[in-house]
Amino acid sequence: MFSDVVGYTAIMGRDEGKAVKVIAHHREQLSSLLPRFNGRLIGEIGDGTLSSFHSVIDAVECAREFQSILQADPELRLRIGIHVGDVLFTNNTVLGDGVNVASRIHALAPPGGICISQRVYEEIRNKPEIRVKGLGETRLKNVTEPIRLYLLTAPNAQAAHPAQRADRATRRLLLAAVGALLLAAIIYGAVKWKEPGRPIAEQPSAGARTIRSIAVLPLDNFSGDPNQEYFADGMTDELTTDLASISALRVISRSSVMQYKGSHRPPAPEIARVLNVDGLIEGSVIRIGDRVRITAQLIDAPSDRHVWAGNFERTSRDVLALQDELAAAIAHEINVELTPQEQALLTSSHPVNPEAHEAYLRGRYFLSNPTDQNVKKALAEFERAIQLDPTFAPAYAGLSDAYAWESVGQGSFPPSIALHRAKAAAEKALQLENTLAEAHCSLGNAFVGFFDWARGESEFRQAIALKPNYAFAHDQYGVMLAWLGRFDQALTENMRAAELDPLSPEIHAGWALTLASKGDYQAAMVRARRGLDLDPTSDFAQFWVGWTEIQAGKISQAIPELEKANALGSTGYEAGFLGYAYAASGGRARAMAVIEELRRESARRFVSPLWPAIIYIGLGDRERSLDGLERAYDASEPWLAFLKMDKIYDPLRSDPRFIQLLRKVGLHK
Repeated sequence: MFSDVVGYTAIMGRDEGKAVKVIAHHREQLSSLLPRFNGRLIGEIGDGTLSSFHSVIDAVECAREFQSILQADPELRLRIGIHVGDVLFTNNTVLGDGVNVASRIHALAPPGGICISQRVYEEIRNKPEIRVKGLGETRLKNVTEPIRLYLLTAPNAQAAHPAQRADRATRRLLLAAVGALLLAAIIYGAVKWKEPGRPIAEQPSAGARTIRSIAVLPLDNFSGDPNQEYFADGMTDELTTDLASISALRVISRSSVMQYKGSHRPPAPEIARVLNVDGLIEGSVIRIGDRVRITAQLIDAPSDRHVWAGNFERTSRDVLALQDELAAAIAHEINVELTPQEQALLTSSHPVNPEAHEAYLRGRYFLSNPTDQNVKKALAEFERAIQLDPTFAPAYAGLSDAYAWESVGQGSFPPSIALHRAKAAAEKALQLENTLAEAHCSLGNAFVGFFDWARGESEFRQAIALKPNYAFAHDQYGVMLAWLGRFDQALTENMRAAELDPLSPEIHAGWALTLASKGDYQAAMVRARRGLDLDPTSDFAQFWVGWTEIQAGKISQAIPELEKANALGSTGYEAGFLGYAYAASGGRARAMAVIEELRRESARRFVSPLWPAIIYIGLGDRERSLDGLERAYDASEPWLAFLKMDKIYDPLRSDPRFIQLLRKVGLHK
């Protein structure tokens, strides 16, 4: 068994004496364990050891128990690979296919993990106590055919019971005819941290068909710490972001791919069908100390065929360059021609403060699920990132997005404050990094919040030019165009956003908004229902079903939908539209109860004057509704963007005060 100590070079660099003790402890533990599993030590190279066994079961159980024992020893962590194959003993050396394969598959195992080949898996697949996770096919150096690999996901936690040991002896007799040597192996030096920017074990392609659409599936966290999930998710996001800047590719967005997070994802062909892509990127992230490694493989998705694999490592300070390098390698592998601008974007990354980068990733992690509490957490993380590194532009873009979200919900302060902060943060981001597409989109949203339509459109178009696959920018631009009444252009952006993010409820809501505004209520309801089907627990998705019913004039049908949305989220806009539906259907008492509830809520936090105003529209109280709309304008309420196209405002359209308000928000043309 050739077994490699994780981080041995770093241990040696810190304390040579300690490194020698670690190696000695490794071999002492192994030597005491091997006889119990009919194993023998047949070689030592550096910090690696090579062992042989009589059966597959012996090798797997030995590896599982070895890793289980070492869980209590933070100083000694191993990676193990197991393969069945022919070998040759000559001149005190072991050669052959068994050694060649086993000595290369360890790198796909996390610290404390065990990687096995297809031939090993076939021997243990019917054992329920041994669980595995498929890693797909990969090509190995000096191995002709691709090999399918698996990761053991549940190492044995305890030593075998005596009865189990007796059963194991029986199995040895039954399996003796196999006569194969099994190797648990890790190459000495193959897992050593290489110099920054140098890929490890990068494999050539296997002649795959043309790939022009791709999805980066959530990278697995192999750091051994569940608290590092945000880091693995962040690495997934940033690789997706880099690839999204390539105009010749269609790249699926985060919210769609994150639904495949975890060990129970469907087979590659099924994912390819749902996302409508040619290729998938799978892989893992390992962070040990100051080093980050991403192992990635490219799969021809419809055929589930491995195309390419590579490992990329850098220090935490150079993690952005690591992402750029990986994205460029993928583009090269699938023969995508980069424009000069795209080449510049993928070579322009600079070192980053690791702590600031971590805080930024945590902020994005929280903002991806924007509940009231998560938005507050996101704001705190982005602020911390900026304190740690005032020159880190993405943190300002994240801060802008968090404040923009505060402005459209029922936040802690008026939209006027939130929007000014969102605008200032986006402008600072662009001052530091003018090619940051996210910051241009953030600034576009801030301008639209202030009803500066021309500058908002300019920023959205700039974001899309920099990152053609930026689904959120297409979505936000499409919504803005619908508000302006430019429906054909809006639909183009809606459909492009849905191509890039097909499983996002928010994208389908934006599409429904355009269709309903255009008067195509049946198609709008299909889109709204699709969003709700994708996430039945989302108050946002549920709200748009009710809103679409209102636009279609089906007030009574809107009420139960909006009641569900209000129960799920209880935000200002949900309560406001529910109150309007009560009022418009003759439920005056229930409408007034909602107004009273909003009044009580306003004592605790900001509640927009817009929500009582639209309820008064349903009650037929023109003066109170117009008073509320004007106060909402003074508070910079972004929802006034609906004034031109939302059917609830039809009773006010001939009123001079309403016409004047349309002029103020630039929607009178």
